[in-house]
Amino acid sequence: MGGFFGAVSHRNCEMDVFFGTDYHSHLGTKRGGMAAVTNDGKFVRFIHNIENTPFRTKFEDDLMEMQGKSCIGCISDTDPQPLLIKSALGVFAICTIGIINNAEALVNELISAGRIHFEAMTSGKINSVELVAALINEKKSFVEGIRYAEERIDGSLSILILNSDGSIIAARDKLGRLPILIGKNSDGYCVSFESFAYQKLGYEDVRDLRPAEIVKLTADSMEVLREGQDDMRICAFLWSYYGYPNSKYEGKNVEVVRTKNGEIMAREDQKNGLCEGIDYVCGVPDSGTPHAIGYSNESGIPFARPFIKYTPTWPRSFMPTNQAARNKVAKMKMIPVHELIEGKSLLFVDDSIVRGTQLRETVEFLYNNGAKEVHMRSACPPIMYGCKYLNFSSSRSDMELIARRTIAELEGSEGEKHISEYSSGNTKRGKAMRECICKQLGLKSLEFQSLEGLLEAIGLDRSKICTYCWDGKE
Repeated sequence: MGGFFGAVSHRNCEMDVFFGTDYHSHLGTKRGGMAAVTNDGKFVRFIHNIENTPFRTKFEDDLMEMQGKSCIGCISDTDPQPLLIKSALGVFAICTIGIINNAEALVNELISAGRIHFEAMTSGKINSVELVAALINEKKSFVEGIRYAEERIDGSLSILILNSDGSIIAARDKLGRLPILIGKNSDGYCVSFESFAYQKLGYEDVRDLRPAEIVKLTADSMEVLREGQDDMRICAFLWSYYGYPNSKYEGKNVEVVRTKNGEIMAREDQKNGLCEGIDYVCGVPDSGTPHAIGYSNESGIPFARPFIKYTPTWPRSFMPTNQAARNKVAKMKMIPVHELIEGKSLLFVDDSIVRGTQLRETVEFLYNNGAKEVHMRSACPPIMYGCKYLNFSSSRSDMELIARRTIAELEGSEGEKHISEYSSGNTKRGKAMRECICKQLGLKSLEFQSLEGLLEAIGLDRSKICTYCWDGKE
């Protein structure tokens, strides 16, 4: 994943962008970057590794060199950015969010045409942001170039460009898979992935960009360079998992949606008689907690925190990059509250169940600390397909996903013909999959939120939400 923030103002705004970008740190763990047009008209750009150090501690010493009235920043879970580009379109800084599935084919095409070369990284791959810039530069204007890049790329693409004149161009993905929001204060405009990032800095909401929309921001204006479209496929996981609780997308607040989602799950469990004998409802922190609070409110079962995450030294569970080390860190972070575990029947709500590795560690941890029973609820349906539009739940193979592995164990390749049955908890196949996962993970019971229930909680028209991870529909 990743996120970005930009501002253009009548006053120096590098501090706004510093804090605004830092507020996107939950979206990525690899690189952070900032670029500014300084008050003497020069570009200044810094990129730092943030895998083991918070964004703000890396950039505090850079701010004196970045003083200016136009600035952009980004958090990236993929390539270093923003990049500084010099081309026929001028000198500009660019950062992107999304994924390019056909990057190698596009790079080979451009190189074969003899018009360009790319800087290779140590992995042998090229920076995807450089590829996007190369595609844009194939055309005579940013609008034409962005449209061309969107047409050629298989995946998703949102773009932020800082021009040498200090203006900012923001372009939302053609199907709006991720949000871009505009804020305004008395001195200028800002653009952000997360709405709370600019609200905290004193900007007021202007609006969400529409899918495929391109705007140009100056301190005095927001000019629409290309009108947006109604067709949208915004990612539902924004509300289920990786969106920040304070943010809202398409007018729907994340925390409110998650709480309502938990209420819907509880109603379904009550209808099926699955709430009996539970002592506490608990969230798998942090993103599972509001779902659990909603479940508790609706069911009347007390909410509790049987373990607390120790976050001062390891604030993000997906650091470091090595999987074995991540699992170790996740285990070390969980500090039990024995009085709330010993002899108790606990129902946990997690935001999602992807591979099941860390969940197995959590269940073992609870039983080792005296839990009587551990029940699990997933706040979204079973994940059946690795995401091909963003970096969330991306997998080398669908068989890395616990739901698909379990289906293969139960029925081999024949099971692939019955994915929709396995997704439902009301079918014979669906019940068999849940029972099998329970045995694998040591759970007393397991249920998943239905797709209908999650869509009800979000409250947008189904046609506007991407549900590919669950049903394979593009």
